[in-house]
Amino acid sequence: MTYDLAHLPLQTLLSPLSRAQGAIIRLDERLASSPVGEGFLHRSHFTDACASLWVDGDLAHLEDLVLHDAGHDIRAPTHELTIAREVLRTRRRITAHPPDWALTPAGLRSLKGSERSSDEPQLETKGFSEAPIADDHAPMHETDDVSADDPLTKELAAMDALLAHTEAVMKEARTLGRTPDEEKAPLVYDPEWDEEERIAEWQAVLHHTEDYPPVLQAILLLDAWNEIGVLQHAPWMGRLLFGALLRRCGVTTGGHLTTLNLGLKAVAVERRRHRQRDVRLMAMLQGLILAGEQGLKEHDRLLLARRLMERRLIGRRTTSRLPELIELVMSRPLVSTGMIADTLKVTPRAALRIVEELGLRELTGRGRYRAWGVL
Repeated sequence: MTYDLAHLPLQTLLSPLSRAQGAIIRLDERLASSPVGEGFLHRSHFTDACASLWVDGDLAHLEDLVLHDAGHDIRAPTHELTIAREVLRTRRRITAHPPDWALTPAGLRSLKGSERSSDEPQLETKGFSEAPIADDHAPMHETDDVSADDPLTKELAAMDALLAHTEAVMKEARTLGRTPDEEKAPLVYDPEWDEEERIAEWQAVLHHTEDYPPVLQAILLLDAWNEIGVLQHAPWMGRLLFGALLRRCGVTTGGHLTTLNLGLKAVAVERRRHRQRDVRLMAMLQGLILAGEQGLKEHDRLLLARRLMERRLIGRRTTSRLPELIELVMSRPLVSTGMIADTLKVTPRAALRIVEELGLRELTGRGRYRAWGVL
């Protein structure tokens, strides 16, 4: 399909466009000079990833996402949690690259997952042997008569053979260079859904709106992404590219990727998915305004919490681990005992003692697998 750029309601959109851009710029300026700016951005990745699931009609708990990202799961990851983790990783990848990377053809292919970009890290296989696959029927060396009957030696030999076989399989897969597009199952993917053609159509809209104001271009591109249906199983990608475009145009700076999903959560789904484009565009602008306003409130809350925690550092030794714990708490919506122990390089018991000294509030209400955070 061709996305129609004609008959835009510019007179109606002028005031909301100005308010939306002003809200995001004010938040960006506040974060640029704030002592909690970096922590705010780290936390925003988690909260926006969970909000993205909400916007698409699914649910992923913030606590589960934080623990899953840290490798401290307390339950088996759900399908929704896996998607939230992918949104989280994609946000980090976009902010880790130059501002214009995500909207380039190479960046889009890399984010789409069909092709690994030349600047992406390659798969490492440290610990695997380059030896050929072991032959289970090969005769043993005569010098190994003594150790041949040792059960431990047999187990180690079996493990070596398995590791060698795994490396051989991985090496063959890398050599073949199959892309995910070539292995999509018809039961999961529509074979007539040409993503490359749809991406080309969306990039045409990107090209034709280059001279538009940044926020207007961003909402049109997001609406075009949803209407064209670029990716079958990743509608959330368009909302991340929305933030990437604002970052490329200089509306946001540094690692600030707009948390549009948080704002859209407060907008009625009937407006976000309305049949009339004018209503959808107004809903996006309202979501952007709310994202900026909520961001300012969250920033002020974190700044106050940090100042209160820093008061506990008065009179402490220079070797105290409390400053490190404060930085960890400010960078995550919540922290667990394992996360604290791993980051501060202390025992779990010492981590609990440091938490008590800082006076953090327990958020789960559980006796085990507890987590703390700043409310």
